[in-house]
Amino acid sequence: MLVVANTPSSNTLALAEAVVRGANHPDINSVIVRHVAPLVACADDVIAADGIILGTTENFGYMSGALKDFFDRIYYPVLELKQGTPYALYVRAGLDGTGTISAVTRIVTGLKWRPICDPLLCHGTYDNSFIHQCEELGTTMAASLDAGIV
Repeated sequence: MLVVANTPSSNTLALAEAVVRGANHPDINSVIVRHVAPLVACADDVIAADGIILGTTENFGYMSGALKDFFDRIYYPVLELKQGTPYALYVRAGLDGTGTISAVTRIVTGLKWRPICDPLLCHGTYDNSFIHQCEELGTTMAASLDAGIV
């Protein structure tokens, strides 16, 4: 499982770490989790993954430039190979997050990836409940992969 999450602050790093921690739940046995920064992640990382969690900040009502760069670099190399890949998205948003969610959704729809759940919107002033929500997201994806239901 691949986690591609933009982490420009200690708070967003804590969210990505929570996703990874949740995905590494002790009851999940057959899933290997890798967190790769969006500016480092490449098509080979996506090709090797059975599922992907995307994490981004909301920047000017859009996804982070780092996540957009990731999509720009991997889109065509994985387009035919990874159709149907299960994915999840979380957004750390100060505004309403709708532009960010819409932009990411358009790209993953073009890639023909399948969402495993609605996007997780961590909206407004930072709240420690975001940590628990991100941990649950990681557990949900990894448990679904482990059980073979996605």
